[in-house]
Amino acid sequence: MSVRVEPATREHAAPLAALFEREGCPCYCHFWHFEGDDNAWELRCATEREKNREALAAAFVEGGAQASGIVALDPRGDVVGWLKLSAAGDVPKVKQRRLYRSLPYFKEPRAGVLVIGCLLVLAASRKQGVAGALVDGAILEGRRRGARAIEAMPRHTSEPVGDDALWLGPIGVYLERGFVRVDGPDTYPVLRLELEVEVERGASAR
Repeated sequence: MSVRVEPATREHAAPLAALFEREGCPCYCHFWHFEGDDNAWELRCATEREKNREALAAAFVEGGAQASGIVALDPRGDVVGWLKLSAAGDVPKVKQRRLYRSLPYFKEPRAGVLVIGCLLVLAASRKQGVAGALVDGAILEGRRRGARAIEAMPRHTSEPVGDDALWLGPIGVYLERGFVRVDGPDTYPVLRLELEVEVERGASAR
């Protein structure tokens, strides 16, 4: 499938929200910014999903971390994919998760590291290279920002799973692009891609 990928901007706010709605995703990519526990998050998604949508819309207006990412556009200009790309410091919840909080890896300095926190592709556009295009876009954006590395934590399983279980993206698209495992459990390994940064002086991973 021919798609164009680009950093998300305010003009993508409404079509991106529509993508989450079409796919029945009540999170609106707010999970990593939600301060409650998992039970509170499940209740929020079940009964107050509009608050998640409002948070995403506000992030685009205010330039908040929740709106930092890459979108994939089909030839008609419709948003068919989304990848959340955040500075590690903007998503501290990642290293606070039970799977990761005791890992030596997350005790290392996090400056200059970007984290892929979500990857969503329209169901009708899956298995057509959109996920790979989004990751390619993230790598280019990481270099543009002056990041030193990008991390991803996709699910790894030999058993068939539904697409909703792959909300961090299929592991294959990362391995094919040179990401390597640096820590984490077998089921949700921490993958990392070191970037050869070629950007103008003064750029930073913000």
